[in-house]
Amino acid sequence: MGWWGSGLRDSERMQSTESSKPRSLAFRGVRRMGITVLVLAFLLFVPAGTLHFWEAWVYLGLQAGFWAYFFLYFLKHDPELSERRLQSKESEPQQKLAVRLFSAVLWVGFILIGLDHRLQWSHPRPSLAGIVTAQVLVVAGYWIVFWVMKTNTFAASVIRVESGHRVIDTGPYGWVRHPMYTGMAVTALATPIALGSYVALPVFALMIPVLGYRLIHEERLLCRDLAGYSEYCGRTRYRLVPGIW
Repeated sequence: MGWWGSGLRDSERMQSTESSKPRSLAFRGVRRMGITVLVLAFLLFVPAGTLHFWEAWVYLGLQAGFWAYFFLYFLKHDPELSERRLQSKESEPQQKLAVRLFSAVLWVGFILIGLDHRLQWSHPRPSLAGIVTAQVLVVAGYWIVFWVMKTNTFAASVIRVESGHRVIDTGPYGWVRHPMYTGMAVTALATPIALGSYVALPVFALMIPVLGYRLIHEERLLCRDLAGYSEYCGRTRYRLVPGIW
């Protein structure tokens, strides 16, 4: 059989590798989402000292459901984007700092929400209508991020310029230069109210300067390494909020 048999085995190995890649990607994605939800649940329920925290259950359910849908959608329609979203190792020191600050704000903010639920620091607490409205805004922020990822396959978690990378100026990128951060900001500002806490709102508001720091350094890298990005900045005036900044 010689060369033909060897070639067949090589072909089988290649097919096995190619077929296992989506499964591996799906496993990594499910594991990442599962760990994230479990960590958030820990940060909320342990400080709260109770599982009787319906706002947290709704918030975590919405997050798990929407991000599972997003991941499955892109696993089918754009697996390269799914791979990019699972990467997390920044190379630029400014971006590493931004990621650390981002994580610190989230940890402190969610713990504070749990403590607020236990100790009732927020007086009065947000009304039911306010909580529901904030939950809707959390979802709206998710959908903005989803729209961004559908528009831009290079919307990676790690800031870098890849081969074939090009400037995207359609869809949400026609409004602001960093629409994903806009969606993240909407979700961040709505999160404490969605979870029944006014006390944690100033902590989550710190997400805005953190995102601003990240996007300014991101723009410097893109202007340096991505052809046409400087011209795009000239055409699209606002970074985060249309008409403001």
